[in-house]
Amino acid sequence: MSMTYDYDLFVIGAGSGGVRAARVAAGHGGKVAIAEEHKIGGTCVIRGCVPKKLLVYGAHFAEDVEDAKRFGWHIQGAKFDWPILRDNVLAEVDRLSGLYTQTLQNHGVELVRERAVVAGPNSVRIGAREVSARFILIATGARPHVPDIPGHEHGITSNEAFHLEKLPERIVISGGGYIANEFAGIFNQFGAKVTVVNRSDQILRGYDEQIRDRLLQISMTKGIQFRFNSPIHKAEKQAGGALTIHMGNATTVECDALMFATGRLPNTKDLGLASAGVELDPKGAVRVDDDSRSSCPSIYAIGDVTNRVQLTPVAIREGQAFADTVFGNKPTRVDYSCIPSAVFSHPPLAGVGMTEAQARNALGAVRIYTADFRPMKHVLANRNERALYKIVVDETTDRIVGGHMIGPDAPEILQILAVAVKARLRKAQLDECIALHPTMAEELVLMK
Repeated sequence: MSMTYDYDLFVIGAGSGGVRAARVAAGHGGKVAIAEEHKIGGTCVIRGCVPKKLLVYGAHFAEDVEDAKRFGWHIQGAKFDWPILRDNVLAEVDRLSGLYTQTLQNHGVELVRERAVVAGPNSVRIGAREVSARFILIATGARPHVPDIPGHEHGITSNEAFHLEKLPERIVISGGGYIANEFAGIFNQFGAKVTVVNRSDQILRGYDEQIRDRLLQISMTKGIQFRFNSPIHKAEKQAGGALTIHMGNATTVECDALMFATGRLPNTKDLGLASAGVELDPKGAVRVDDDSRSSCPSIYAIGDVTNRVQLTPVAIREGQAFADTVFGNKPTRVDYSCIPSAVFSHPPLAGVGMTEAQARNALGAVRIYTADFRPMKHVLANRNERALYKIVVDETTDRIVGGHMIGPDAPEILQILAVAVKARLRKAQLDECIALHPTMAEELVLMK
């Protein structure tokens, strides 16, 4: 006799991945509920990609206003008002959260606005009550890592950056990844003195070396300071409210704010996963197979909580694949081999496929094509900042295996290069395309 459950699917976590999985599973005919203890939308919408990108837009006006003089515009008395941008961004976040909520309701997904935890292979506890589900999907995302050092309570993370009462005059950002470099650019353009403190000797590990070196060069020209091989040992608050940051090489730096951008941890703590025999890796991530199934056959996990690739579009694809496989009778797996990514630094950079070093190690014989140029807008503005585009080609097959770039709108342009890498196009096919002039993107088909 088959068992009857309260739900076909119970999703814990209403971020981008969980919402996609819930609505698609419901569209396939499943009875679905989704639990979220915070706002609907998850990290990306509420405290990540979306509000961060809006801050990046706001920060870029600092240079745009300055450059406007060379284009004949005289802007008198221009000043920046942080509370206006902050409040407008938060209002947009609320609007988008409402749209996500509406989408779930339109698809017949039941919203549970409470914390839910796993109580067994087919059981979920919500407060004092317990419900059953044929399948449970863990989509709880990740949270910023805060190192356990003396004075860590004086620091903030990217979560709190969107809610600051006022901007700091001096800020230390701990970390060398994309969050650290993005907020370094944002605070720098807002007028703060920014110091990036990194425990290693490089930024943006995993991105093409030539591209990240260019970002470092430009960032330093803009006034951002970098301290490498300098792990933070202590944050000490002074009588006047300022902070003294003590680093491992016996040096210190004074600041008004300290931001930790030292990675993210999967949200599995106190989630009750052990009660269902769900295995976690040493970092607390849910171990899953190629179909996102955990060690418990009825429990799946997608998105940042699995620590596979912590990117919103990946979580969405995983949610779609899960729902199509389990509820839609359309077995689907996510292809992780060609994932484009971007850093919305100042200027932004983006990449897809193999870096030059990876290609040389994997393929041996490669050809590298680059375009190193000053964008037309920078030329007239007298801004000495160069863009760099790079294509990595397998010499044996002429196939494009990687693309990397830094410069204005690099992520917007990189997307089409991701199509070329995914489609296994040859460099000769790019060469056959007629350039769209005058654009920066035309450099992609003019590299010789």
